[in-house]
Amino acid sequence: MNPLLNLAFDIPFDQIRAEHVRPAVEELLEKAKESVEAIAGQTGTPTYASTLDALEAATEPLERAMTVVGHLESVVSTPELRDAYNAVIPEVSAFFASLPLNEGLWKVLNRLAQTEEAKSLSTTKKRFLEKTLDDFRRHGAELSPAGKERLQAITRELAELTSRFAQNVLDATAAFELVIEDESRLAGLPAAAKEAAREAAKAEGLPGSRFTLHAPSYIPLMTYLDDAGLREKVWRAYDTRASFGAHDNRALVRRILELRKEKAHLLGFADFSDLVLADRMAENGDRASEFVHRLRQRTEPYFEKENEALEKFRAESGDDQPMQPWDLAYWSEKQRRALFDFDEEALRPYFPLDRVMEGMFDIVSRLYGIRVEEKQGIPVWHPTVRVFDIEDEDGTLLCRFYADLFPRDEKRGGAWMNAFITGVHRGERREPHLGLICANFTPPTGERPALLTHREVETLFHEFGHLLHHALSEVEVRSLAGTNVAWDFVELPSQIMENWCWEREALDLFARHYETGERIPDDLFDRMVKTRTYRAANAMMRQLGFARVDLDLHREWSPEKGELFDYAREILQAHTPAPLPPESAMIASFNHLFSSEVGYAAGYYSYKWAEVLDADAFGRFREEGIFNPEVGRAFRDTILSKGDSEKPTELFRAFRGREPSLDPLFERAGLV
Repeated sequence: MNPLLNLAFDIPFDQIRAEHVRPAVEELLEKAKESVEAIAGQTGTPTYASTLDALEAATEPLERAMTVVGHLESVVSTPELRDAYNAVIPEVSAFFASLPLNEGLWKVLNRLAQTEEAKSLSTTKKRFLEKTLDDFRRHGAELSPAGKERLQAITRELAELTSRFAQNVLDATAAFELVIEDESRLAGLPAAAKEAAREAAKAEGLPGSRFTLHAPSYIPLMTYLDDAGLREKVWRAYDTRASFGAHDNRALVRRILELRKEKAHLLGFADFSDLVLADRMAENGDRASEFVHRLRQRTEPYFEKENEALEKFRAESGDDQPMQPWDLAYWSEKQRRALFDFDEEALRPYFPLDRVMEGMFDIVSRLYGIRVEEKQGIPVWHPTVRVFDIEDEDGTLLCRFYADLFPRDEKRGGAWMNAFITGVHRGERREPHLGLICANFTPPTGERPALLTHREVETLFHEFGHLLHHALSEVEVRSLAGTNVAWDFVELPSQIMENWCWEREALDLFARHYETGERIPDDLFDRMVKTRTYRAANAMMRQLGFARVDLDLHREWSPEKGELFDYAREILQAHTPAPLPPESAMIASFNHLFSSEVGYAAGYYSYKWAEVLDADAFGRFREEGIFNPEVGRAFRDTILSKGDSEKPTELFRAFRGREPSLDPLFERAGLV
């Protein structure tokens, strides 16, 4: 029996193999096509149940199987699994892209909209009907037959190219290693990073210390290593990933941009940003671009002051060399330590992973009245994966989730949350959700548990915020439930969770020394808080640089404006204080923009947009109590439970009582 054919709540990850992928997907795809044709071909008066409900049911088994396979390819990739996944992506993508182009389906949905039932639908179902009709229009329902055929071809090619892009990034990242046998060259590196590098070398049967481009290895090296030559070597390797050799993404990026532009024009939009933002809070590319511009204008004076101060500090330290990209993290850390007598590594012993997770669960229990418990004996895809259940206060299972938190060469970098199953809530029918969080945190070494940096703690809280948005959803339409919201709204539940990582009252629940059990000393905590706004303008400009290069690539660039990677580098240069080398090619590994057909393409600004919302929304917790259960309940009821059942602007207003303001973001960053 093929385990992918009947995926229920208990997914048999221990049974799924590469050879199951093609036959299962082909069968599920054929069944989905037959069901869609039956819906499109109905001749009687259409009902909500016979159209939209039936359409969701028709596509869910295929969606679920593809989500599981895509997930496995990203966390336990093998050549066989990759080949199988690549083989089915084009046809599956073409199928979903064909739905708005199905003339029979388009007609039956329009007939439904004219019925008396449509007028009396619940608010959520009515919104789903309206959004589906709008979505069909934006995706080609009114195109000519030739236009529809071309759109399907574009979709199929984009699916292939973006999948290859992501795989090239994974392979290029895994292909690099730096082995150092001379211990003296590791001067400046924290003991924990040295130990991890020795463990990594030992695991590969190598002498000395092994460094990779995975974050737990890369970040300490760039931040602390005294050897500028080694920092330069690793920085250049990271910055040019997937821009040369067997994993070269440069041609793929150009072609992806060409296809996205053609797709936007085919559908009647000025550019790709207008196409993808039509259903988001920003509404169009002009508004998103203006938002980024406003933030830059407000940030730039502070950015210049910060960089002048860092250059001066370096010179006064006896090093008058011009600042290079591989120097920034290193000298910033030295300046921060000098200004605040603060070493971020001093916090690491207070953040053992297990205790951090327990504290995080305690916080959300206080806020939202839920309980999180670990489960044993559940099939997983790797021995280090853990499984947890989230229950409501009455014992109802709300969600089960998997946590895969350590790096592997066969696992892609970064951190993310995803949904395997989005439950539907209709009256007494309350289906549980199933999801996951993944990260690449510092792993345990020898006898010592996994000790996180404060940044890793923030990342864990961030991804768990996404998970809560999924887990606490109470929406009657699957496609509008959980994290299925506008992308410039989806980061609000995740980013707001990071705030608790900076509150003494919250930290005391979990920030305990792994050996002594002592809480973070007051003086260390005070210094940590003071450093929160250190070089905040540079952090802001870095994100704005990513947002600007994203928007300009999708709105402004054409071959007439120069070589693509030179064009992108000039934009990024305007947002960084050190000169970027001519071969700098960061966008060749920019998964957010190019590893899926849309993803964050023309939407990277969303991080800052949602940060404005989260800073403002957390203000209510600060005003009324960071553990105030009434405020927590209000956030759960107005934001976390609602999915996309109402407009995000209305949901935010319901929680905060007014429109969002930019001021709290700049106040939190100390840029006032």
